[in-house]
Amino acid sequence: MTYHHGDLRRTLLDAAAASIAESGVAKLSLRALAKDANVSNAAPTYHFGDKAGLLTALAAEGFELLAEAVSSPSHQGLVDIGVSYVDFALSHPSHFLVMFQPSLLRDGDDDLNLAQQHARAALEAGVRDARDHGSDDESSSRAAWSIVHGFATLVLSGAITVADPLAEARRVAAHLDIDQLE
Repeated sequence: MTYHHGDLRRTLLDAAAASIAESGVAKLSLRALAKDANVSNAAPTYHFGDKAGLLTALAAEGFELLAEAVSSPSHQGLVDIGVSYVDFALSHPSHFLVMFQPSLLRDGDDDLNLAQQHARAALEAGVRDARDHGSDDESSSRAAWSIVHGFATLVLSGAITVADPLAEARRVAAHLDIDQLE
């Protein structure tokens, strides 16, 4: 086989996301990804080392995408940030799945740690900025995160079915009166 990709790393990440969406993480195989990309079995190993490396790269990418999603200057408050979080999860279900399963990921990976810090900072800043008095209460951030993360997880797992998940996410996030948490 000959190497013919302009960006094999990107190709493999996209193929991994598609495979996870279709069959789940357990069935993800570097060998199958290589075959689908028409490259040698060693090519994915060269880029990621092993399955944990591939999943760590996918999770790091997911955290960066999440940070972008919740940092939009068009947000008008906490509800918008929450809806953006749910929209990210629904638009990137494979990323979302692996991002919050540390047992699948390489512990201590620098790129992953940095991406997690970016996402956490973006979420905390969004919650802080959405509050009238701008206080930095960690439990308020966790409460807001828990609500939208839980909703996204329930929708993705099929535990709840709604016709318009983003409209429902807006209604769910509107129930969080952050000032009552103090």
